[in-house]
Amino acid sequence: MSKIAIVFHSGYGHTAKQAEAVAQGAKAELIVIDAEGNITEAQWATLNNADAIIFGSPTYMGSVSWQFKKFADASSKPWFSQLWKDKVFGGFTNSASMNGDKHSTLHYFFTLAMQHSGLWVGTGLMPSSSKAAKRDDVNYLGTFAGAMMQTPSDASTDEVNLGDLETARLYGARVAEVVGKFNGN
Repeated sequence: MSKIAIVFHSGYGHTAKQAEAVAQGAKAELIVIDAEGNITEAQWATLNNADAIIFGSPTYMGSVSWQFKKFADASSKPWFSQLWKDKVFGGFTNSASMNGDKHSTLHYFFTLAMQHSGLWVGTGLMPSSSKAAKRDDVNYLGTFAGAMMQTPSDASTDEVNLGDLETARLYGARVAEVVGKFNGN
């Protein structure tokens, strides 16, 4: 069985809901980056031993949260030893506005994965872009690089879009499928 870890930061709980959906699809272990941008040594070991790592962060001011950035900077330790080389990577993000520069966050994740000599997995989902499309359709935001979610700034965590959560779940399942192919499962 493939080992998949999701390492993420969530400022207000919306991105945590998205992380849970990705984890459900990927059958992955969740690693929460705390409010100070830290994870434990045991969690670093989980990442080092994983077959796949999925990054997650809200998009703040056009990029990842400072807590995720602190984690990314600390990942220079496994980078130096190439501990994450040839792992499968993916990423997801959430922001309040429809665009919200979420793609910049996904590009940040992609660049971090490439610096670790990793292999990136896109969504594999067609966009819901017909005239008949509804906001709660799967991949309504039309992303290919990773899972995106849009949550209004005044929405509670119970009000996240169900289509975006399903997109996240399907994305997690896709990452697990790709990892399984690499592992001969």
